[in-house]
Amino acid sequence: MLTVDFDRLGLRPGERVLDMGAGAGRHAFEMYRRGADVVAFDRDADELARVNEWFWAMKEAGEVPEGAEAATKEGDALALPFADGEFDRIVAAEVLEHIPADIQAIEELARVLRPGGTLAVSVPRWFPEIVNWKLSAAYHNVEGGHIRIYTAEELIDKVTKRGLELTGRDHAHGLHSPYWWLKCAVGVHNDTHPLPRAYHRLLVWEIVQQPRVLRWAGAVLDPLIGKSLVLYFRKPHQDANG
Repeated sequence: MLTVDFDRLGLRPGERVLDMGAGAGRHAFEMYRRGADVVAFDRDADELARVNEWFWAMKEAGEVPEGAEAATKEGDALALPFADGEFDRIVAAEVLEHIPADIQAIEELARVLRPGGTLAVSVPRWFPEIVNWKLSAAYHNVEGGHIRIYTAEELIDKVTKRGLELTGRDHAHGLHSPYWWLKCAVGVHNDTHPLPRAYHRLLVWEIVQQPRVLRWAGAVLDPLIGKSLVLYFRKPHQDANG
């Protein structure tokens, strides 16, 4: 289940890319399949170990183009262990809402992105997220959970003030917002209630089979109640006097 549109990001084979806050690796895997030189970065060593196993399995299965490379790196988003301008493309999907010092994290993303490179940032969208918070404190009051709800204007302001230019915006996962509203209404840890269980089966059908009717429904719902806000930025080239 991808949140970022890699064609919109401008990803090309052979480019060096960073998946910051890679988690289970969904975006890193897709960039690897597209022939990029991928670094999956996270602070969770156990997650990264599983991501590395999948990288190896993908290569063994012939799922990646010749020459594509992939690696994992553990560390702190506030002090990325990479050189200035090291990456052509960066993805930071559903991670900034977890980081108290989000501005410092954004500054680090801007630092390691090369001039002319692009960045995709996604966070939970304001309206679907605030419904979740209103329905259930347990949804976000957990260790490492969501600590803020962004408006689009706030996040755009924070990133553009770090020297990047907004190039586009989108919304994703419209079918997923009602699932989380149901989960929050009946209890986020209640795995036996029939309503979210039934809706979860629908989402699995969407992800695995991608039926046309659900693709159509998602296209209709994404701009209305899409769970994720996705923003695309570009780091401008410095002029001769810059």
